[in-house]
Amino acid sequence: MQLVSLPPSPALAPFVESVWRFRGRLGHAYERVLPTGTMQILVNLHQDEMRLYRGEGDPLVQRLRGAIVCGARTNYVEIDTDEQRDIVGINFRPGGAFPFFAAPSDATTDTYVELDALWGRTGARLRERLLAAADTEALLRAFEATLFAQATRPLELDPAVAFAVSSFARGIGVTEVTNQLGMTPARFIRHFSKIVGLTPKRFARVLRFHRVLDVASQGRPIDWARLAVECGYFDQAHLIHEFRQFSGTSPKAYRPRSQLDRTHVPLVAREFFTIPATAGPPH
Repeated sequence: MQLVSLPPSPALAPFVESVWRFRGRLGHAYERVLPTGTMQILVNLHQDEMRLYRGEGDPLVQRLRGAIVCGARTNYVEIDTDEQRDIVGINFRPGGAFPFFAAPSDATTDTYVELDALWGRTGARLRERLLAAADTEALLRAFEATLFAQATRPLELDPAVAFAVSSFARGIGVTEVTNQLGMTPARFIRHFSKIVGLTPKRFARVLRFHRVLDVASQGRPIDWARLAVECGYFDQAHLIHEFRQFSGTSPKAYRPRSQLDRTHVPLVAREFFTIPATAGPPH
């Protein structure tokens, strides 16, 4: 198995977390992909198809061609690992996909869309262009160049969204962030959702869930009641309820791939498990 991840060019770095390619076969048929609150572009080079499932043993939910946009999600989905033996992706930072699509980010919330539906001929031909690349580095640079050429808006970070994302990552609540920005709640929700793809509350909940995942992934005994309070849940029951909602399983049953297969590094910003900077408000 091989994962190659390149840092984005300086012009794209504020918007893109990574550009990567994964090749290999895993020892299990399905993996559950957990929500991250961010968007992705994925291109399957092994097959010109993506098959998505809702849960273990569940029937096929969606069948798409091999180049897709993954909207910001608060739900989990399962993938067929045998199908995805050679896959490339662009992982966006929160709100980072907004400049590259004509539609607002909340148009793809909790959905998967074939890339040609958003990029037309460029999206339809991207897979062929990547397959023609001489090597992995050339392939990833071609992928990045295509993204850069598709920018439909100025490559500028929205200061209100950047401040909100940074604040939520530090556990600051939505009401406090809204007040610091000087926006009405309705205006802030519309603005944030348009750029990030989730409402502020839903995005903050996903970040809180990932703070729990960080602890659960360490493999040490956990005081769940204490962790619930530290991560901002009402109590342990609240934590368990949200964990099940986002992952489809309980916290104690969660086993990240990195624990089960130390020979493979999980794809950056894709949260898998195998089934058995501080700034002031903008002015």
